[in-house]
Amino acid sequence: MQTTAHRLTSLWTTVRTQLRDGRDAHAARTTLERELASYSTPDDLNDLNAILDRHSDSETADIRRILASQRSASN
Repeated sequence: MQTTAHRLTSLWTTVRTQLRDGRDAHAARTTLERELASYSTPDDLNDLNAILDRHSDSETADIRRILASQRSASN
């Protein structure tokens, strides 16, 4: 039988892990957004889209969402 202190320790460990994972995911997405922003000319974007077209939608969904967001923000 787990003690209350042990359950609380497990809970806090889980919460800290989830927060750290969320921060890591946010940092990775921010880095990806910054890197994708460097593709700004029509030729760059055509090349990038050609690369993305070689992969499945599930593999490229995040990248395509970021690019669409950047396009709408620039209009």
